[in-house]
Amino acid sequence: MAASPHLRFHLLILTADADRFRAVPSYRVKEAAELLGVSDDTLRRWVEAGRLTATADAAGRQSIDGAALAALAQELAATAERPEPRPIVSESARNRFVGLVTRVVRDTVMAQVEIQSGPHRIVSLMSREAADDLRLEPGVLAVAAVKSTHVVVEVPSQP
Repeated sequence: MAASPHLRFHLLILTADADRFRAVPSYRVKEAAELLGVSDDTLRRWVEAGRLTATADAAGRQSIDGAALAALAQELAATAERPEPRPIVSESARNRFVGLVTRVVRDTVMAQVEIQSGPHRIVSLMSREAADDLRLEPGVLAVAAVKSTHVVVEVPSQP
């Protein structure tokens, strides 16, 4: 099985268990630049300016530590300009329920959000990150937009 051309392992780090080693990936300058969405020249300038550290691989080519590259990718994403969303004037979801958040249950990964919209109780499961980003708490005004590819139709018993 051939190794991925984008991934190289250049350093072994001793873990708490002395019998186990973990390989740390490294990337060539071109690969690192592609992953960050910048040119090779930009990445080289960042190395020269000390924003990233490059080491020479066995063939003498510059390589970038994978963990450092991931940290820079997160930094770039956090500081990137994002256009302000415009007000929504049209929506493909037809079932929109305006209501108040009545309950939010969060665990480490997911959140269960309950909204009371008139006589309707809507329960939504979403990532905790989404619930945190929306700052959902009891009392917050929210809109539940229901768009589903599956609809269950039930027929009640006749009297």
